[in-house]
Amino acid sequence: MNSDRIRDNLLSVHDRIAVAARRVGRRPESVSLVAVTKKWPVELIRPLIEAGARDLGENYPQELWRKVEALADAPGPLRWHLIGHLQGNKARRTLPLVRAIHAVDSLKLLRTLDELAAEFSDPPVVCLQVNTSGEEAKHGWSDDAILADAEAIAACQRIRVVGLMTMAAWGTDAESARPSFVRLRVVRDALAIRSGLALPELSMGMSNDFETAVEEGATLVRVGSALLEGVDA
Repeated sequence: MNSDRIRDNLLSVHDRIAVAARRVGRRPESVSLVAVTKKWPVELIRPLIEAGARDLGENYPQELWRKVEALADAPGPLRWHLIGHLQGNKARRTLPLVRAIHAVDSLKLLRTLDELAAEFSDPPVVCLQVNTSGEEAKHGWSDDAILADAEAIAACQRIRVVGLMTMAAWGTDAESARPSFVRLRVVRDALAIRSGLALPELSMGMSNDFETAVEEGATLVRVGSALLEGVDA
C-alpha cells in the first residue's frame, strides 16, 4: 500500500509542476523535482526510487552519508542533493557524495568548497542561499551583501556556482510566499550581471508553495511532505 501511495504522490507532484509551468508558458521539463527524504526511513525511500525519483535531497550531512551508503545498491543513477546547512568541517566528506549543494550561505563556506573542489575530478555544483524573507533565524546572504560579494563569488572558479536558493518565511502560504520567490529571481538577475556568471538555477519552493515557485521561475523545487501524504511511516 505504501509503495502505491508513494508512486501516486510522486505522479501527482510531477503533474502539479507541469500544470504550474504551462500556466506561465514554461516547459515542464525546465523544472526538476528534488524529493526531500529528510527523516524518511530507507524502506520508504526505496519505493520512491522504484517509482522513478532520481534526485534525492537531504538536510543533514550525517543523515546523507548514512543513506548514500544504505542505498548504494538502489537502481540508479541517483543524484543526491544536500539542501540544508553545511558546516565547513563536514564538507570534505560530503562533496564526493552529492551532485549539488543548495544552501551555500556565506562567502567563507564558498571559498572552503572552492579549495576542496581541487581534490575532486567532478565536484558538485552549488547554489548560494539568499535570505529573501529577512528572518534572523535563516542562514544566507542579504540581497545587498550578495551583490557586494559578486566579484569574490566569481573568483571561486573550481566549484561551479549555478544559481541561488531561498526559503519563504515560516507560516506563509502559497500566495504569501510569492514575494520571496520574485525577490530571489531579481537578485539572481542582478548577480549574474555583476559577476558574469550564468546562474541558470533557482532552487525555491517546498510542499506548500512549489507551484507558486514554479510560476516565478524555480528550476529546482524541494518537495518532501507532499510525497508522504497518506503513507504509514
